[in-house]
Amino acid sequence: MMSTDISALRSIDGFIGGCLVDSGSGLMLASEGGGKDFDLDIAAAANTEVIKAKLSAMEALGLGGDAIEDILITLSSQVHLIRPLAKTPTIFLYAALEKKANLGMARIKVKAVEQSLEF
Repeated sequence: MMSTDISALRSIDGFIGGCLVDSGSGLMLASEGGGKDFDLDIAAAANTEVIKAKLSAMEALGLGGDAIEDILITLSSQVHLIRPLAKTPTIFLYAALEKKANLGMARIKVKAVEQSLEF
């Protein structure tokens, strides 16, 4: 059974767009939101490189046995949250939010979406 429904990301206050991404290929498995002003295909591919860079840095620091819980990128008008799935770390959830978003609640909701996914 496979479930890739990430529509609950829309309930995050300030939600712009989000996707479920295979970090091996950079391809989206599911998406919500986005649009002409926020290209989720580009976000998926680019954030795959963010994940790979962080894993490489962790390896160089001798942290290869540890796992990424999430990566937060704060911009002047947005926050971007990247969360590799605990059960399948080669797949990650990505959410772009307006800066007004409550980061604590956003992290809780992204984790809840993660737990609803089945592979």
